[in-house]
Amino acid sequence: MAQNLEQILAGTDNIVDKLRNSQIGAYVYPVVAPEFSNWRSEQWAWQHSAVLFDQSHHMFDLYIKGPDALKLLTDTMINSPKGWEKNKAKQYVPTTPYGHVIGDGIIFWLEEEEFVYVGRAPAANWLRFQAEKGKYNVEIINDPRSPSRPMGKPVHRISWRFQIQGPRAWDVIEKLNGQPLDKLKFFNMSEMKIGNKTVRTLRHGMAGSPGLEIWGPYEEQDYIRDEILKAGEEFGLIAVGSRAYPSNTLESGWIPSPLPAIYTGDELKDYREWLGADSYEATGAIGGSFVGDSIEDYYLNPWELGYGPFVKFDHDFIGREALEKIDPAVQRKKVTLEWHADDMKKIVGSLFDPEGEQYKFFDLPLANYGNSNYDKVIDANGRTVGLSLFTGYSYNEKKGLSLATVDHEIPLGTDLHVVWGEENGGTRKTTVEPHKQLNVRVRVSPVPYSAMAGDTYAAGWRSSRQG
Repeated sequence: MAQNLEQILAGTDNIVDKLRNSQIGAYVYPVVAPEFSNWRSEQWAWQHSAVLFDQSHHMFDLYIKGPDALKLLTDTMINSPKGWEKNKAKQYVPTTPYGHVIGDGIIFWLEEEEFVYVGRAPAANWLRFQAEKGKYNVEIINDPRSPSRPMGKPVHRISWRFQIQGPRAWDVIEKLNGQPLDKLKFFNMSEMKIGNKTVRTLRHGMAGSPGLEIWGPYEEQDYIRDEILKAGEEFGLIAVGSRAYPSNTLESGWIPSPLPAIYTGDELKDYREWLGADSYEATGAIGGSFVGDSIEDYYLNPWELGYGPFVKFDHDFIGREALEKIDPAVQRKKVTLEWHADDMKKIVGSLFDPEGEQYKFFDLPLANYGNSNYDKVIDANGRTVGLSLFTGYSYNEKKGLSLATVDHEIPLGTDLHVVWGEENGGTRKTTVEPHKQLNVRVRVSPVPYSAMAGDTYAAGWRSSRQG
């Protein structure tokens, strides 16, 4: 039996076919209830009142301490370390030696020699491996995501992590603090009072308007949650469940789960041998209509995912040499695709047409059916001009939306098609039922799509808006 990813690949004739037919099932956001009210009201609240996001369970918290902690991070990230200091956070983006994105997350600089990475497994795994391989003088404490479990079974985490977001978020925050609170610059950190506790804060804007990410010891979670809900009641704050939570990125513009670009390349063999046979990378699933000739067709560089502004050649890092050879001007660019309402009705309506065609089920509010989702974006001639990477529905916009990367010369407002569904009736994934593909009309639109988010975010990695 295979013990690591490299052994699995050695026994696999076609890694694309293996990942596209994975039996892992749907990606489940653990522990947090699917809905606290209903997902429509929860989506509505993050644009019109305020919400409480519980991020305590679905991400890795990787604590990195020691004299070489900063060096480990700067050696592995495309971002510039210039101006970074304690009480500031960064969106951390590591690339392979070949210049492809592995994943991403947020790095919080907590103390002089102490950081925490918060995000999905791929970047956490890469950091752990590089720390061992490079013999960095660091201590790493890995607090992985909570397992999916029946309600009531205890989960022991190091920290809880919440976000208070929405246009009334600051009213809630200042009421909790008992006095006005300075609105820090984006991704700066501080502290605030909640009841009889002091919590650390990060200025964030996940749903597009000013808000905070807050965290503290896990044993205080229930107390803090109750205090927030009580203080937020007069401002319309509601808790967001795990069903609505991941769909907020359709409005704000972050692509959460591109395929980690680590399945090929001699320079990554030792990493694949380090990754266990039960790792995220070894058990993942690719969903969608795009069928690459090789797994490299699914790899993406920073510019294709909107991280181009992060790439700075003022420090040495893994992948620098490869990225220096890339011309950013001709790379695909991140956009939002607005799905045509009549085609959305056709997809959903096929459920109620026993004699007609059955199209791939479009789950609401999030329609992804693999860990990494890759649908073909085609022009009027059927030529593939991009990839649709994250798909769902916004009750606020009353539209189907997807986040995509498309050829650089395609302007906003262009009409294209997304091929919805998989070839030949669908793959063998457990999330796929027999269906027929449909070319869905889409319009190339800005990132972020939400007008509120577009007005709030500074020009940068999320944005394709002009002006």
